[in-house]
Amino acid sequence: MSLGRLALRSAVGGLFIGHGTQKLFGWFDGYGLEPTAQMFGSLGLRPPKAHAVAAGAAEAGGGAAILLGAFTPLASSAIIATMLTAIRTVHGKNGPWVTNQGYEYNLVLIAAALTLAEVGPGSPSVDAARGHESHGIGTAALALGLGVAGAAGAQMISGFFPEPAAEPQPAAEPEPAAEPQPAADPAAAPQPDAPAAESSEPADGAGG
Repeated sequence: MSLGRLALRSAVGGLFIGHGTQKLFGWFDGYGLEPTAQMFGSLGLRPPKAHAVAAGAAEAGGGAAILLGAFTPLASSAIIATMLTAIRTVHGKNGPWVTNQGYEYNLVLIAAALTLAEVGPGSPSVDAARGHESHGIGTAALALGLGVAGAAGAQMISGFFPEPAAEPQPAAEPEPAAEPQPAADPAAAPQPDAPAAESSEPADGAGG
């Protein structure tokens, strides 16, 4: 029994099953297919829904095969392809460190997949039970080559589909012109009160 390889397969395979089913079905607090497709479209992966399905299937299927130790070189190549695409479209520009959304985690997963391809899944595994436990540097190189080809193929397919044109914005409606105000009528202006006329008669009680 290969305890280390079994632990590595369980961790990597189980996590990728989770990532794939998050994309496809919205399991494990995932977004599901339509929001994932919209996000892929914003990254330039076209057609976005086809890329979302392919990525989810590669992660869920590749993760399940890694976990079971079945067709390990092909499963490793599926993992490598999705991680290379993630680095190219999302994490590469941020540098290596995961604290800045970099590609550190993706690189570790690529290394883990390559390691399993080179040393084989060990026992217990489907490959070992079938007597077809392929391993060695040639197997690792094959898995890496297929992974690079898969990532390049995703980029090439996107190039065949033009970026959708931006939807035209509706023209702003002109504001209604202000109604002209009537000119003020000077005759209508209030006149100041006239001062009271002074009396010319002497006040009562005056006289000599």
